[in-house]
Amino acid sequence: MKSIIEQAKYSHSLEKNDIIHLLANSGSDELLFKTANQLREEYLGKEVHLRALIEFSNVCKRNCFYCGLRSENKKAERYRLSPEQIIATANLAISKGYKTVVLQSGEDAYYTVKILAEIIKEVKKNDVAVTLSIGEMSYDDYAVLKLAGADRFLLRIETTDKDLYKKFHPNMSYENRLRCLFDLKKLGYETGTGCLVGLPEQTLESLAEDILFFKKLDADMVGIGPFIPHPDTPLANSGAGDFYLALKVMSIIRLLLPYANIPATTAMETLHKNGRRIALESGANVVMPNFTALDYQKKYEIYPDKILVDYSKIVEELTVLGRTVSKQKGNRKGK
Repeated sequence: MKSIIEQAKYSHSLEKNDIIHLLANSGSDELLFKTANQLREEYLGKEVHLRALIEFSNVCKRNCFYCGLRSENKKAERYRLSPEQIIATANLAISKGYKTVVLQSGEDAYYTVKILAEIIKEVKKNDVAVTLSIGEMSYDDYAVLKLAGADRFLLRIETTDKDLYKKFHPNMSYENRLRCLFDLKKLGYETGTGCLVGLPEQTLESLAEDILFFKKLDADMVGIGPFIPHPDTPLANSGAGDFYLALKVMSIIRLLLPYANIPATTAMETLHKNGRRIALESGANVVMPNFTALDYQKKYEIYPDKILVDYSKIVEELTVLGRTVSKQKGNRKGK
């Protein structure tokens, strides 16, 4: 196990069977986490990038089995922020020193490409990066938003297992998901993706394939979240994902993609009271505080009991860890 980790530390590559071996066994977990943290410091330093998350609509045409925003969840109280509200919230975050604004929503056709482009242009009048997380679109639409000033795009694959993808994403196409990701790369977006760890019927082999896919894509950002069941979804009675398995997936990704931006996800903090700190000590270098108004945050419920990210607490936590808040936009290094 030690030799596998040492090899990956220098070559930034692993065979599928070696990844499965690391995921299946716990004997070298501490070495894995320590090595991932060392690589994070060597390649990215002590800075942690804070991204201001704005969840501007919880309306979604999709029906993903694991997500509380799914269109068939009639219990969800839907909302949309106006373009003026989105811009005002972004400006508030920018005034607090944030260098990246993340605009996230369900797949909501109300926001046309024209509306989105105008929002991006307004936010980009400030010296900030804009990340979009708004789902699948055509190449031409992605191109328009890139021209408007969007810098990055988050589109999680969730699972590269085609059978599981089809099962949990009704009326969606795995091939189209891939097309979107490679279109984003082609257009010059910093492209983020990621997966859920602990989906029903998911195997370690499947997780290894996910990791190798992120390497193949040369993902600029990778978000790993343990699966947390939502009571108003078809997976309500499924068990939650394992925090430490998700942490291992994240740490292995750091070994293979040393320059990638990897968040300490809110789902990790939700499952483990020290989840964010542990993730930051195991290879993560990004935190995404939520700037959405509290009333709306409660309605953007992909999974239940989501932990709120408090800015002052993060700064205090980073100080204890010997880390600092970055004053830069946090573009991916090494490109």
